[in-house]
Amino acid sequence: MTDQPDINLAVALFSELIAADQAIKGVLSRRLPKGMEMSHFSLLTHLGHVGETSPVKLARSFALTKGAITNTLKKLELAGYIHIRPDWDDARKKQVSISDAGRAARDQALTALVPEFEKITRALGDQKIKATLPVLREFRATLKS
Repeated sequence: MTDQPDINLAVALFSELIAADQAIKGVLSRRLPKGMEMSHFSLLTHLGHVGETSPVKLARSFALTKGAITNTLKKLELAGYIHIRPDWDDARKKQVSISDAGRAARDQALTALVPEFEKITRALGDQKIKATLPVLREFRATLKS
């Protein structure tokens, strides 16, 4: 017997995740409020959970380049959804936080997405979702290492 991993299994996993990602983005993007992109919603949701953080940490959390996160943050700042301020400990760095308008926009988006979330939960069931979450988190962690 060999201890070699089944590469075809990994390819199948990636294929399913990529297909699911595309389907999720398509469905959710259609329900987001006008002008809001999935990247905006994701960042606002993340900031709502973590509070104030740096652009570097945001880029790491979303596996984005500094340029990509800067572009999205500029759009969100222009929309009034976030505040960007200098880091008081190191003026070369910045800190980002969600604004009241950002919270309202995120909440509006969540309200629009609830029907999709309910549909998914009904189709899969709570237990299957609860069992899947740790596997997906573990998978994501393996990609970071």
